[in-house]
Amino acid sequence: MTLPPIAIPGGARPQEPDMVLALQEDIIFGRLVPGSRLVEDALIARFGGSRHYVRQALDRLERLGLAVRERNKGFTVRSLTPAQVAQIYEVRELVQRQAALLIPLPAPRELVRDLLTLNAELAGHMAAYNLRGVHDTNDRFHLRMFGACGNEYLLATIEHYMRLSLPVRAKTLADPASLSVSHAQHQLMIDMLQGRDNWLLAQLCVDHLQPSKKDYLARAGLPAARSDQAA
Repeated sequence: MTLPPIAIPGGARPQEPDMVLALQEDIIFGRLVPGSRLVEDALIARFGGSRHYVRQALDRLERLGLAVRERNKGFTVRSLTPAQVAQIYEVRELVQRQAALLIPLPAPRELVRDLLTLNAELAGHMAAYNLRGVHDTNDRFHLRMFGACGNEYLLATIEHYMRLSLPVRAKTLADPASLSVSHAQHQLMIDMLQGRDNWLLAQLCVDHLQPSKKDYLARAGLPAARSDQAA
């Protein structure tokens, strides 16, 4: 797939984060499909930067889990097998459940206020069908909430596996019906944060992960219940 060049205001040289954001968006929203080659010369032609900046961007995409470096092939967009998806989501369920159990309840008013603001911002992006805004605000909502667990290492693990699951989440993030369910669940999480039942909050956080996983596995022809048997 040929993608248009990036226009840099005033002819300025693009910086590596600019390339990363553009390529990340292409991968997340399916303009670059899993297995696509990320050819340095093509990226230089598109972005107008140096080979050094392109290589920095590709290294960053690899650290984010969106690209892989293959011997004698260079970089390609990361492709996840059903088994890998099942394993990633097993970890996501474990760490997000534990973080939810550690959040002191009732939550501080500042946390509740921040989450209400983020969920309202998410609704605005949904109404405008701004997929970039939906993606960014959704992640900010969850990281703000789970950050209240007080364990920075647990939060870093949650963020890492959120990134690994980006190709899995992309379709539901672009689907209005799925987004409406997700937005409503966010409001339920906010309501539960004002109560005292960490176990109920934790279960909702686990349930919240299931639609993307089930959709991905269904598209791969594998029932979610049998994902641990995938090749």
